[in-house]
Amino acid sequence: VGVRKKAIINIYAVAMYSGAEVKKALEPLSRRKNKKDAYQTLRNVARSTPTTFLLEMVFKTGAETMANAIAESVGSRFSGDSEEVNQLKKLIFDGVSTKGAATKGTTFEFDCTDDGLTITVDGGTQGTVHSTSLSQAFCDVYLDDKTVSAQLRDSCLENCCAA
Repeated sequence: VGVRKKAIINIYAVAMYSGAEVKKALEPLSRRKNKKDAYQTLRNVARSTPTTFLLEMVFKTGAETMANAIAESVGSRFSGDSEEVNQLKKLIFDGVSTKGAATKGTTFEFDCTDDGLTITVDGGTQGTVHSTSLSQAFCDVYLDDKTVSAQLRDSCLENCCAA
């Protein structure tokens, strides 16, 4: 569990859910002695197994702002067809725009699999962008060295690694 901040404002809480493969891969690593290796293992295993990121808004954000922010974060980590990032942005925007804004309590579920990235807003599936590399880039937003939530990565290590 972690938080996405902009300046001093908490924008949303984020949680990661993945299969037992992640815990199994991290268990032998010390989060203190092997922190760099543990971060890399977390990222690699999450990118190669079904992983879900659940975001819950704690600060009201407009549909376009939210869609643009996520698409920009993913796009900077993605080297594939830019149309796939545009599809992601549209699915997020369409899911939020029916409400007018991503208000406090709005949830976003991003299911990352080999088939691609499925987007759900407030329990309603918006669609899937069928791109493994986009799915992996989405994982990187939270798990690479430029993570938008260091707290999430640290929480994963704390829950899965040896001391």
